[in-house]
Amino acid sequence: MSIESQLFTCKRDGLLIRGAQYLPSNFREEKSYPAVIISHGFTGIYTDVDDFCRDFAQMGYVAFGFSFCGGSRFDAAADLKSEGETTDMTILTEVADLLAVKEYVQNLPYTDNSNLVLVGFSQGGFVSGLAAAKCGDEIRKLIMVFPALCIPDHARRGCLGGANYDADNVSEEIDCGNIVLGKIFHDTVVGMDPYLELSAYKGPVLILQGLEDQIVDYSYAIRAQANYEKGQCHLQLIRLMGHGYDAEQQKSLVASMRQFLADREEILTIRVVITRCESVEEGEVNKSDVYFTGYCDTGYFRGAIVPEGCDRQEYAEGKPPKLKAEYTLLGNDCNGDNCSIHIVNQWERDEWRPVITTQSPTLAWLNDADLTAVLEFGKGELTVRIFAQP
Repeated sequence: MSIESQLFTCKRDGLLIRGAQYLPSNFREEKSYPAVIISHGFTGIYTDVDDFCRDFAQMGYVAFGFSFCGGSRFDAAADLKSEGETTDMTILTEVADLLAVKEYVQNLPYTDNSNLVLVGFSQGGFVSGLAAAKCGDEIRKLIMVFPALCIPDHARRGCLGGANYDADNVSEEIDCGNIVLGKIFHDTVVGMDPYLELSAYKGPVLILQGLEDQIVDYSYAIRAQANYEKGQCHLQLIRLMGHGYDAEQQKSLVASMRQFLADREEILTIRVVITRCESVEEGEVNKSDVYFTGYCDTGYFRGAIVPEGCDRQEYAEGKPPKLKAEYTLLGNDCNGDNCSIHIVNQWERDEWRPVITTQSPTLAWLNDADLTAVLEFGKGELTVRIFAQP
């Protein structure tokens, strides 16, 4: 699909905010579209979230990325930065920037103000959570990707932005290498309780957090989920992902966001360990059988894959791949009764579509459920997340 992008500007306290909006295919200004505002991480610029903006536009959203005032690294191109000094930037000025962009978006004739989503990465995730808490039901849903809820702790330890300083005797400038912060940044967050601040938001929340994150320990995400009301926040802890993502991880992040925005619930989480692979070429077709084992440990079912599951793959140049994994889990359903779950997971129209067969009376609804799946890859391991309408 053709995604058109356009530059936009707005202002906060006289400072120019620069960004870009991404329009869905066949966009018409007289129609009303859901909107998403995506906030970049520490020292970033709006082009850092270009790929995610395009992915949301393909979902039918009008997507907005912008640069925070004074929040970009020194070597970023001037025309990609917003105005403002880095030494004046704080978490709260970034919240104000985001609120200014939100107001700009809400005043556009083609945005649906009842369907506005905030998405943020790292520091931008923290800022998005704080902004959502100020906006209440103006924000339909909130997505935070490895949100930097560690920032107040880093201020208390004297290591904001990777710097090393005396937290009891802070100089007027904090040199972080590619950006210089002002003492005001430290002073703004050093006494902050991020969880208390975030909890004012009562809408649905998704947190995507890597277990290998060396900057934001995953314990912050666990505590954040516990701090929201029961059932309000869905947390996905992602194996082998750090404070960033590769191309495959980006695809799975977008797929998980799509499930969340479609109001689908994660019902089964299956950890897959690949054991062996057999490949053969038949003319122009490459066929592979990937064998695996693994386990499932969720509220609906707990059990292990009967050795071995098999993922059959066929690739031919110029043709869509044929991918189908089939396996059986043996274990206990949520009532503690012994049962099996047979899964056939097939790639159809750019989406994984599992079909489940089980003899468990408690889980019998899965036999006819409309199911989708997200796959998270990494180093011979795989996590399969199966979603359904609640």
